Amino acid sequence: MSEPVRLKAGRRRKYLLAAALAAVLGLGVPAAWENYLRILGPVDLSPANQGSAVALDRNGQLLRAFTTREGRWRLPLESQDVDPRFLAMLKGFEDGRFEDHHGVDWRAVVRATYQAIRNGRVISGGSTLTMQVARLLEPRDERTLPAKLRQAVRAMQLEQQLTKKQILDLYLVLAPYGGNLEGLRAASLAYFGKEPKRLSFGEQALLVTIPQSPEARRPDRFNVSAKRARDRVIDRAVTRGLISAEEGTRAQSEPVPIARHPFPALAPHATEAAHTNAPDQRVLSFSYDRALQASLEILLKEHAERLDPKITGALMVIDNKSGHILARVGASDYFALERSGSVDMTQALRSPGSALKPFIYALAFENGIAHPETMVDDRRTRYGIYAPENFDLTYQGQVSARLALQNSLNIPAVALLNEIGPTRFLARLRNAGANIVIPRESPPGLALALGGLGITLGDLSRLYAGMARGGEIPNLVERLDSRPPQDQAANIVDPVAAWYVADILRGTPPPLNALAGKISYKTGTSYGYRDALAVGFDHRVTIAVWLGRADNGAVHGLIGRQAAAPVLFEAFARIPGAITPVPRPPNALTARTSELPPPLRSLRKDTPKTLASAQGGDLKIAYPPPGARVDLGLTRADASEATLVLKVQGGAGPYTWIVNGAPIGLPEHRRQSTWTPDGAGFARVSVIDAKGVSDSVLVRLE
Repeated sequence: MSEPVRLKAGRRRKYLLAAALAAVLGLGVPAAWENYLRILGPVDLSPANQGSAVALDRNGQLLRAFTTREGRWRLPLESQDVDPRFLAMLKGFEDGRFEDHHGVDWRAVVRATYQAIRNGRVISGGSTLTMQVARLLEPRDERTLPAKLRQAVRAMQLEQQLTKKQILDLYLVLAPYGGNLEGLRAASLAYFGKEPKRLSFGEQALLVTIPQSPEARRPDRFNVSAKRARDRVIDRAVTRGLISAEEGTRAQSEPVPIARHPFPALAPHATEAAHTNAPDQRVLSFSYDRALQASLEILLKEHAERLDPKITGALMVIDNKSGHILARVGASDYFALERSGSVDMTQALRSPGSALKPFIYALAFENGIAHPETMVDDRRTRYGIYAPENFDLTYQGQVSARLALQNSLNIPAVALLNEIGPTRFLARLRNAGANIVIPRESPPGLALALGGLGITLGDLSRLYAGMARGGEIPNLVERLDSRPPQDQAANIVDPVAAWYVADILRGTPPPLNALAGKISYKTGTSYGYRDALAVGFDHRVTIAVWLGRADNGAVHGLIGRQAAAPVLFEAFARIPGAITPVPRPPNALTARTSELPPPLRSLRKDTPKTLASAQGGDLKIAYPPPGARVDLGLTRADASEATLVLKVQGGAGPYTWIVNGAPIGLPEHRRQSTWTPDGAGFARVSVIDAKGVSDSVLVRLE
C-alpha cells in the first residue's frame, strides 16, 4: 500500500473514531457526563473582562484606547453597536443555525464527519460561534479529539449560562484579527479607521472572514489572500439574499486596506494621567466633546507649526453654565520632542502678560474707584523707582477707562492697581481659587498689572469663565465618572462690574479678518516675548489660548494679538451655535462721562487713597462694618420694604454711594443714606467723597 493511501486510511480511522465518540456523546452516558462536567468546572469568563481601557467623551465617543498588559488591543463592544447586516453576514458565513442550536450544531458535526471520512480530509467545519467563543476563552494549541470534545462541552455550558446575545457579544470582543488585534471594534479602527456601525458591505465582509485564519488573511500583510476570502463571503451573502447582486458587485470593487490606521489618541495628556492613576479602570469618562477636541488639536498644531520649530501651545474650552471642560489641548503636538509635547502646558505656571488687566478694572468698578467712562491719565508716571511704559512706548493723554482697557494701555492699569492695592488684588484672585505664584524675595507690587506673576492657563480660563457668569467662579468638571468638586461659592467681582468688563472687551479691536463686536476677549504678551495669550468668552463658553516654548525660551515677535488671538477667533468659529453676549444686569449704569457723578468722571491723581481729607480725617464707612451679616428680613413676605442704612465718617462731601458697582442716587452732603436691596446675598458697598477718596466694604444681607 502506497504512503498516500496509508495516510488517507489513517485519517479515515481517526474520523470514524471521532464519529463513534460523538455518537456516544449524543446518546448520552449520564454518569460519565456528570463526572466530566465536575472535572471541567464552570466556564471562566474573566478573559472577556481583561480588555483595553478606553477614554470616552461626554457622549460616549472614543477619545483614546490603551493596550492590555499583554500589549493587545481588545476594545469593549456589544452587538447593538454593530450594523445588523454584519451580524447577519457573520451568522450566515460562520454559523447558519446559531439561533437554533444549543452550543453544538449536531447536523453540522455529522455532515463534517461524513465528508471527512469519505474524503480523508476536512471539507467543512462543524464549529459553531459558541464553540469558537469557548476556544477563545480557553485557548489551546492542540487540535486533538479531547480538545474538540472539551470545546463542545464548554459551548453547551455557555448556552446554559448565557443568552445568545451575550455569546455573540463575547465573540465580537474576543475574535482574533491578526497581530495584536482582538475583537471587531479594534479591527474596524485599525484597518478602516472607523467604528463598526459605519462599515461598508465590503469592509464588513473582510472582517467576517479574517478570524477564520487571522494571520494568513491580515490585509496589511497578505492583501491578495484577504481579498479572495472577502469576495467569497460577499458571494455567499448574495446567494443567501443578505445583500443584492448590485451591492455585492460594489462591495467586491472596494479596495482592501494595505496598512493599519493608528488608534485614536485624543486629549493624550489628560487620558494618560487618568489611566496611570487608575490602571485597572476599564472606562474613563471625560466632559470633553470628541469632535471639538479633535478639531482644536488640529487647529493648534497647524498654527504652531507656522510660527517656530520649538513653539508649542495649549488651549481650553469651558462651558460657562456647567463648568464642564469641553476641550483641553495640553500641547500642539504630543509626540514632538523638539516642542516638548509631553508637557501639559495647561497646567504650567506662565506669565499672563496683560491678560489679568480686566480683573484690575473690574475691582476698580466694583469699589467705586472708576466707571467704564471715567477718564484716566495715560502719561509718563513714576511710583517710587517704578516707571511703567506702554507696549508701544507712546502716550495718549487722557482716555476713558473703556478705551484704556480695549487698547491694553499699561499706565492706566497700573494707576488703577495703585488705587486698589496690589495685596488686595492678589488676595481677591487667590480667594477665587487661582494658584498665583510671585517671586519669594519681593512683596506684591504694581508690576502685577503687567503680568509679574505666575498662573496656569487652567486657572486663568476659570477666572474668565467667572467673569462670563457675572463674577461667580465655576467649579471645573473634567471627569464624569468621579465625584463632582465640592461647591466652593467664590466670586471674583460683582455682576455689574463683571458686565462692565465684558461689555468693554466686546469692543476690543479684533485681529485681521475677524468680525468685531462678537466676543469679549483680551490678549497678553509676557516680558521678553515668552508667552502669547488670548482669552475670550461669550455667555456660553470661555476659550483660553497660550503659545510659547515649554522651556520658557524667548521667541522674538511672539505677541498675543498677532499669534494667539487668531487661534482664539478660529476656535470660537468651531463652537456650534450663535455667539451670545453676556446679558446686562438691571442696575448697570450706562452714561457718558459728563453724566457720571463728579467723583467718577476722572481718576484724581492728586488725591491718593491714603490722603486724609481736610474735613474730618480719613474717609471710612461707619455702617455697615466690613464682613457684617445684616439681617434685613429679606426672606419675609414684606422684604420689599427692607432698607439698608449707610453711614460714612470723615472725608469731604458731597458723598457718592455705590453698591455692586452702580451709584445709588445723586451725590449728597448728608453722611447717612439708605439703599433698598433686591434680594439676599453679598453686597459690595462703596463711598467716594468730593476729593475722590473712597472706602469699600463687603457685607452679607439676609
